[in-house]
Amino acid sequence: MNNKQVIIDISGLSYSYENENVLEDINISITKGSFLGIVGPNGSGKSTLLKLILGLEKKQKGDIHLFGKDISQFRDWEKIGFVSQKANSFNTGFPATVYEVVKSGLTKKIGLLHYMKKEHHLQILKAIDSVGLLDLKQRNIGELSGGQQQRVFIARALVSEPELLILDEPTVGVDAGNVRSFYHMLGDLNQKLGITLLLVTHDIGAITDKVTHVVCLNKYLYFHGETEEFEVKKKNGMPEDYGFDLQMLSHKHGHDTGHEAGGDFQ
Repeated sequence: MNNKQVIIDISGLSYSYENENVLEDINISITKGSFLGIVGPNGSGKSTLLKLILGLEKKQKGDIHLFGKDISQFRDWEKIGFVSQKANSFNTGFPATVYEVVKSGLTKKIGLLHYMKKEHHLQILKAIDSVGLLDLKQRNIGELSGGQQQRVFIARALVSEPELLILDEPTVGVDAGNVRSFYHMLGDLNQKLGITLLLVTHDIGAITDKVTHVVCLNKYLYFHGETEEFEVKKKNGMPEDYGFDLQMLSHKHGHDTGHEAGGDFQ
């Protein structure tokens, strides 16, 4: 594990809005091929951490290195894909097919006025297939369920073939009965395609069989380690000042229903 490439290296990171500390001395290392789940209560600094990693906020104290480069010198942003909580607020009347939405993820690469090459067409189909929606590629995105729409946005982020995919609460707008198949799809992206995933979620207990590492955050870093260590920590109880009951996140795993990639996602 120690020989793997470090994709994100955060050390001594602190951040404040006006006079309020949001993050304090955060140290996180993410290696290539990992699937990291970040959990924490509302206001714990998760969103701020993502903004700092994505360069949307400038760091104030500490260091952030992406793919071995200080974030201030990092320019290879095509290596990073990002999916926000889009499905929850998406305009269902938007007149575009699944194929067209995913194609828009290549705009920067091929330009607005350039014709697509065969390789670009194949990239689009591959990305759509990777999220289990190939049969719906010509369906208008407004006709899809919230979960299907979120899969489309993931495909749009994947079409440029990033090495790291960051997802912020991706199950917002996904029907509760289909959340597990959604996480199964993310697990496949990580295990079968080798994509490094960073996932912010409130459902960390539902994906402990998918994520390889867990971060527990609430202004301070309370835990950062492998999933097995997290399960032990959860059983023994987090420190009282963590402010988040991890036991509330336990999930009855059960057996897969078979409605996985290619099934009827809601």
